[in-house]
Amino acid sequence: MIRIEHLTKRYGGFTAVDDISFTAQPGRVTGFLGPNGAGKSTALRTLTQLTPATSGEALVLGRRYSELPNPSKHVGVMLDAAAQHPGRTGREVLRLAATVTGMGKARVDEMLDLVGLERSEAARRVKDYSLGMRQRLGLAGALMGNPEVLILDEPANGLDPAGIRWMRGLLRDFADRGGTVLLSSHLLH
Repeated sequence: MIRIEHLTKRYGGFTAVDDISFTAQPGRVTGFLGPNGAGKSTALRTLTQLTPATSGEALVLGRRYSELPNPSKHVGVMLDAAAQHPGRTGREVLRLAATVTGMGKARVDEMLDLVGLERSEAARRVKDYSLGMRQRLGLAGALMGNPEVLILDEPANGLDPAGIRWMRGLLRDFADRGGTVLLSSHLLH
């Protein structure tokens, strides 16, 4: 479960997130919708404690993100798929994620299969990936630790209509198995 209460983030005199409150429940896909620049990404960065909140509280599984033991094992996060190291191959990116989450090498191939990245694509450097391929790789990384919660910022960016349908099915299946999904979007798909 994710619970955000009275969360505010200010940068000097600019308010990026203004007193938001909501709960994302297990078994559900919760959409966090708004136009570009509305503060969605900032709120998710605050939830994962990459950006400190000005006020309010953000809890994942009843704790602040930094208080979770090995957070990437419990919470899969994809905030910016384009931020992956461009010089690494897709497989290298996922091997690092497997190491951090304590998963074996076999999990890398499972995740490649799950997100529809071919072995030949996984052998290419991330700098040569399309945005849609980076999104799929980011989802594979977020799912690597078999988490209870997924936090995804604009996961449909760069996906074609078939890719969006695929992603919706993947997230619905995750939630149907008891997972909590929080995703942001500026589009109503």
